[in-house]
Amino acid sequence: MTGRAAPHPRRVAVVTDSTAALPPALAAAAGLTVVPLDVTIDGVRHVEGVDVTPAQLLHALERGARVTTSQPPPSAFAAAYERAAAAGAREIVSVHLSGEMSGTVRSARTAATVSPVPVRVVDSGTVALGLGFAALAAARCAATPVAPAAVDPERQRRRRPAPTLGRRRVLPPAWPDVDRVAEVAAATAASTRTWFLVESLEHLRRGGRLSAPAAALGTVLGLRPLLAVQDGRVVVADKVRTRRAARERLEQVAAAEVGARGAVRLGVHHAGDPAAAEALAQRLTGHAETVEAVVADAGAVLGAHAGPGLLAVVVADA
Repeated sequence: MTGRAAPHPRRVAVVTDSTAALPPALAAAAGLTVVPLDVTIDGVRHVEGVDVTPAQLLHALERGARVTTSQPPPSAFAAAYERAAAAGAREIVSVHLSGEMSGTVRSARTAATVSPVPVRVVDSGTVALGLGFAALAAARCAATPVAPAAVDPERQRRRRPAPTLGRRRVLPPAWPDVDRVAEVAAATAASTRTWFLVESLEHLRRGGRLSAPAAALGTVLGLRPLLAVQDGRVVVADKVRTRRAARERLEQVAAAEVGARGAVRLGVHHAGDPAAAEALAQRLTGHAETVEAVVADAGAVLGAHAGPGLLAVVVADA
């Protein structure tokens, strides 16, 4: 859902941003509130997921339009937190893309200071479904009640059993608190690995997401770098000569990562080529136990920085 909060019988609401690149139905099913980033095309401001589609963004890039992005203002997060509190949440976990890539985390932290309920802001250190899987894990944790005995087992062990008189009292389920939900978000984010390919490094260079020396690998040397997210930044993970070799290398490193783990969650992103993404996802799911596989468009904001031809793989612990 975009900027709207569902009723919260649970204790903790979870908020994320649109760079999580989650399919809307998946985010809604998890009870996530998604705050959109802005995309400006030739001076006209748009809101991701509201009045600009990934296809429109790619068309703008292909015709040479000037495209920039910006984080949501603190007021957008403040409104989301107020709605979550009004719907019954007593605490909020707000998990967002890497602070090394965007000021979104800063906006969320500013808004948290005026929230009617406590807010724990989590810098995921990543983006796309690396962030998306972290937000989903947090939301699913928040929606899963735990037995009262599991809340404080030491206290339960110390308590003497009392005689049962009449009807046994059934304790209501307890909901995970903000510490537990934030811990799940951070742990899931830390478990993710993200690699991606782009047709041109120029969009990343112009947006400040890739250093000029790294961008020169493509523009000057004619190489096709395999990029990765590391320590919250985009880095060059490998270098090959051709587009075909780059796609083969992407699949090789992703398959090795998937095969080295137990159960995993797998995400594959594309920017205009869903067939290639679906085929890659199907091949990768054969390398390990895949608990969840998500194929998703990268979205307008990520598309603005990566450009046409993006293909990305995200692997996370299940």
